[in-house]
Amino acid sequence: MTEAQTTAATEIDPAVRRALRSVVVVFALPGFSFASLLSRIPQIKDSLELSPGQLGTVLLATAIGSLLALPAAGTVVHRIGARRTVAIMSVVSLTGTAVAAIGSDMSAVVVAAGLFLLGFGAGQWDVAMNVEGVAVEQRLGRSVMSRLHASFSLGTVIGALGGAAMNALDVAPLPHLLVVAALSLPLVQWASRGFLAAGDVSEAEEQAERVSPWAAWTERRTVLIGIFVLCTTFAEGTGNDWIGVATIDGYGASDALGSVAYVLFVASMTLARWFGPGVLDRWGRVPVLRSCAICSTVGVLVVVYGPSLATAFVGVVLWGVGTALGFPTGMSAAADDPARAAGRVSTVATIGYLAFLAGPSLIGFIGDRTDVLRALTLTAALTGVAALVAAATRPLPVVEKASD
Repeated sequence: MTEAQTTAATEIDPAVRRALRSVVVVFALPGFSFASLLSRIPQIKDSLELSPGQLGTVLLATAIGSLLALPAAGTVVHRIGARRTVAIMSVVSLTGTAVAAIGSDMSAVVVAAGLFLLGFGAGQWDVAMNVEGVAVEQRLGRSVMSRLHASFSLGTVIGALGGAAMNALDVAPLPHLLVVAALSLPLVQWASRGFLAAGDVSEAEEQAERVSPWAAWTERRTVLIGIFVLCTTFAEGTGNDWIGVATIDGYGASDALGSVAYVLFVASMTLARWFGPGVLDRWGRVPVLRSCAICSTVGVLVVVYGPSLATAFVGVVLWGVGTALGFPTGMSAAADDPARAAGRVSTVATIGYLAFLAGPSLIGFIGDRTDVLRALTLTAALTGVAALVAAATRPLPVVEKASD
């Protein structure tokens, strides 16, 4: 840390310090609740006697909900602010978790309805917390986005470990997930009160005089960053949803070991995101992100074609490490120009979510025709594409920030 950075760190506005703590919590809670649900997917699949294709159809409800919500997320955040967006959409998302839990004892239709609500709320919640994270990062004057996403991943680790414990204790998904929703909702409402005024109307009107948030959809660099994020979030989404099923069905692992594979995945992502800022500062975005994409490609191929469950676990770690920095660093790249950050962050997040949410369903459909393990080969192909387009994340020159 330089002397200037040290001085800045000791002079942080108390409001910014509070906002940083708040946004860390708001990033962690959706990770915790989402991973808690995902860790129970194999049990929900078995309880409702779903085939891979049927499970993929059920999971598609999450994608549909988010894809309906995401295109307008930037405008919603502009109109009501990041804090109110998180407060409202967390209610929608966590209600969806509770409905999906109830559906695990009833029917796939009820589970799908819950996942639709979860996806709708989570999509706008995600954009809002990223806009808030960008605002905090800019006020701090140093990179924190990767560590904010590490807090999301830490939440997923806690949620996944909880799911593994519930599996080991033979606790049904219904009571487990209802408790998760009941604990998460008041915490996120409390934490969001500490946000800065990111995305509030006054800020939105000031930015609207310079450029419409919708203009980002026509920018070549923003769209290429979106494609990069799409490829890496496909890898993250398919890992989250299918690693447990793939190790159980493909390697004959027990339910508990399937949960361990998922825990390894999210733990690897968490560690990589925590230490990522130092690596990025030293080596730069493009070399690091390209190397990560290659690492993820190798990891997926080891999982799919490895000779044993032990080697598959090694592949899971490589897959998680390689995937970790894609989404958060894509958000930072989209926000290089503060005047256009909100529109670009919303655009990149929307493109990325197309894969993060629809990708797992696609794996299910392919898995019906081959098997889930072999279907994951598609993930390796897309992380290869991510390596090719990583150059789009190169930081904007100062002159370009002012005039691009």
